[in-house]
Amino acid sequence: MRKDILCVLLAGAGLLAASAKQTEPDPSWTRILVQVKSTLDGTLQPCYFWAPDESKTNAVPLIVGLHTWSADYRQTSHYATVLKYARAKGWAMVGPNFRGPNKTPPACGGDPAVQDIVDAVNYAKAHVKIDPARVYIVGGSGGGHMTLLMLGRHPEIFAAGAAFCPITDLARWHADSLLVHPGRGKHYAKMLEGACGGTPAEKPEEYAHRSPLTWLDRARKAGVGAYIVTGIHDGWKGSVPVGFNALANPEDRVGEADIAAVEETQQVPAALAYDGPKDPFYSERMRIHFRRTSANVRFTLMEGGHGGNFAAGLDFLSRQVKGRPTDFSLPSAGKGREEALGK
Repeated sequence: MRKDILCVLLAGAGLLAASAKQTEPDPSWTRILVQVKSTLDGTLQPCYFWAPDESKTNAVPLIVGLHTWSADYRQTSHYATVLKYARAKGWAMVGPNFRGPNKTPPACGGDPAVQDIVDAVNYAKAHVKIDPARVYIVGGSGGGHMTLLMLGRHPEIFAAGAAFCPITDLARWHADSLLVHPGRGKHYAKMLEGACGGTPAEKPEEYAHRSPLTWLDRARKAGVGAYIVTGIHDGWKGSVPVGFNALANPEDRVGEADIAAVEETQQVPAALAYDGPKDPFYSERMRIHFRRTSANVRFTLMEGGHGGNFAAGLDFLSRQVKGRPTDFSLPSAGKGREEALGK
């Protein structure tokens, strides 16, 4: 893969504009916007909350939807996908702000951002009946980063999570963001420095604390299900394979030579090419190039760029129940699409 055309998955937010303007949500979103008090610092944090009438008397699943790297709660596009699914399935939904764009100390996987997501879950539980065995989380790009971080930080809460193009190693992304490349910019390194209080050399403990890699072994040991997807043209420099590796059994982990081969050619070596059963959520246009399933995690490398297959991820989540083996079965029917992240 030519270095001048890489869209680095480690960046995860390579298609985002760090200074993108956020517009106020339309009235339909304002009607479900609540203020949740942080149990960490006492501040009121915006959060979308919706629940079906049934939840007043019967316990329902809860899904947490997350915004992307440079956005805040006013980016309703990805919340909308999750809310639509929740309405159709009769689930409750929360969409926390988790301190907005990842450029300040409370954000970017900081403890306040993590606690905001926990507080959003608890807010839902305090207002309606939630099935504690069916609490899920989903996000792409920066939302993928937080999805995997939450599975590691709080495996006791979640039955499973779905992460698209996630960032797993912030120190590595900082280094990659400094490279000359049209698909990413040095502003991402600046955002990380603003959040972590300096460079990785100056604040290694902060970068590690906010990186999913530091915590994913806890999710693996707790048996939390994970569904990870990225596009082969989003650049593949180790983030997803390492994220997968941290959750997989040792014998199933992706080798560095295989990672390097995909990075170099934007193709999967013939020995690794997917030849498994047809997955109805992946068409020829977004075909599966590589898939590996191990322990409680499934990783899919699909034809595409910086995008996520929310339909496939949500379908996976719908079958997971905390305390039971992760269900990787494929439905007989389904329709997925690549949903661009961060635009």
